[in-house]
Parts: sequence; structure tokens; C-alpha cells
Amino acid sequence: MAALRIGTSSWKFDSWAGIVYDPQSPRSYLEQYAQRYDTVEIDQWFWSLFDSPQVRLPEAATAAEYARAVPESFRFTIKVPNSITLTHHYQRGKAGPLRPNPHFLSVELFGEFLERIQALEGRIGALILQFEYLNRQKMSGVREFLERLELFVSTVPCPAPLAVECRNPNYLGSEYFRFLDRHGLAPCFLQGYYMPDVRRIVELWEAEGTAAAAPREAAGEPPQPPAEAPPVILRLHGPDRERMERTAGKHWDRILVPRDEEIAGIVEMIGRLLARRIDVYLNVNNHYEGSAPLTIGKIRQALNSR
Repeated sequence: MAALRIGTSSWKFDSWAGIVYDPQSPRSYLEQYAQRYDTVEIDQWFWSLFDSPQVRLPEAATAAEYARAVPESFRFTIKVPNSITLTHHYQRGKAGPLRPNPHFLSVELFGEFLERIQALEGRIGALILQFEYLNRQKMSGVREFLERLELFVSTVPCPAPLAVECRNPNYLGSEYFRFLDRHGLAPCFLQGYYMPDVRRIVELWEAEGTAAAAPREAAGEPPQPPAEAPPVILRLHGPDRERMERTAGKHWDRILVPRDEEIAGIVEMIGRLLARRIDVYLNVNNHYEGSAPLTIGKIRQALNSR
């Protein structure tokens, strides 16, 4: 039977007091969080590549601390450090020359990252390779992207499902989705920013002959993935992070931009994936509506009403 896990993108928000946390409790925020939710996204380790040559990887002690704070059934989805997924250093302005990142898709650096988070083994739902939008100066096209990614995924050992989030809408076609299927990679879909509606992208993924959309065996029967199909990762962000931050003023305790109609469609889509025996991780960001825990409450209510 397929499983749905719903959680937030990070958990370190003082403004969730009274919604998620009891400020008087001696337990850590993560420990309290894990009493309400069964998954969370760790994004803090993503920010690892800076102007200096030094790459910042997680401390092993921090990973051990997180492991102790949650029950064995809890699962983290972890964004792999951007020192591995950035083709070039971030640019402060668009006029300067691109600076190649020597660690792009480094098998060695990924191995070191895995060593640092070894304490979380058994509690990792997925490791997410998040790639930024790749213009022609950074990548010639989807073919080169998949060729370089194939060298990486065919080499690295991985203790958990490896997920790929691509932010080039024009890459999201048959070649890309079949590549994920062939290598047993979990698709990670983002709702927000400049990306197409996640419902349309998931429908395209289902229609492109992936494991989730194998040919129907009989008329009227839904397509069924193999028993070991990887999960689907859904990340709800919203179209305008900066505007939401200005409006919220770092107080993530209320709904600012209701997206009820969109949520209803996403819940329907999740139901379809679960019916096809596909595990789903749903990660909700404060930037989606203004308060991730309150959005999750709405999602749970919508799921219960189905």
C-alpha cells in the first residue's frame, strides 16, 4: 500500500509557537515537530558553495542530533549540497564572467557528504539533487545534462532514493522522464516560481511511459508501477518568495495568500498517485500560503473529505 508523508521545508521558525511548538517545553523544536509530522525537508545543508574555495558540508554531530530527536519511523528528505549541483558559482551581477564550479557532480564530494550524515541512515526518505535553471552558457541542452548526470548516478553509492529536481521546463519531456525511470531516480516536482503548474507536469510524467505510467494491461485499469518504484517528491513553494517574505515579516503564523482551489487539485493528484501504489512526499514551504503548518492542516482536511 502506498504511503503519503506530509511535512514542511525546515522546522526552525519561532513564529510557529502555539501552532506547532510549546515554547515552555524542554524538548527541541525538531523533537516537538516529529510528534505532529512524519517527514521534514532539510534545506540548510544545500547552501555549501561560497566565494571562498572552502566547501561547507554538514557536521556529523548535527546529523546525529537530528537522528536522536525523531522516532525511527520518521523520514527526512535532504537537499544535497549545491556544491554538487551548481555548474557555476552564483553571480552577483549578470555582466561578469561565469566561474565554473569544480565540484559539479563530484562523486568524491558526494561520498564525503554521505559520510557526514551517516547517523541519519535509515531515516532518509530521499536525497534531492536540486538543479537551478541552466541557460545555454551553463548547459547546451537536456542531452548534455543527462549525459553528465548519468556518469554521476551510475557511479555513486546511495543509502536512500535519489531524487532529481530540474528547473528547466523545456527539459521536462520524454527523454528526461525515461532517464529517471531507467536509473530508478525519484522525480521531484516544484510548484512555484516560474515553473509550470505541478499538476500539468505530473500528468506529462505519467503519460511519457515512465514506471508510473506503464501500458494499461486491460481497458479501464489504471497503470501500475513496479513494486520498487521510487517515491514522488512534491515541493509546494509559490510564485513569489520575496513578496511573501515582505508581507509576512518573518511571522509565519497565518495564511496570507489562500490557494484553496489549487490545493484541491493537488490533493486529487496525490490520490491518483497513491491509487497507483506510488509513495508520495509532500513538502510545504511557508512561502506557499504564508504558514506551512496551516497549509498542511488544510491539505489534511481535504484528504479526509475524499
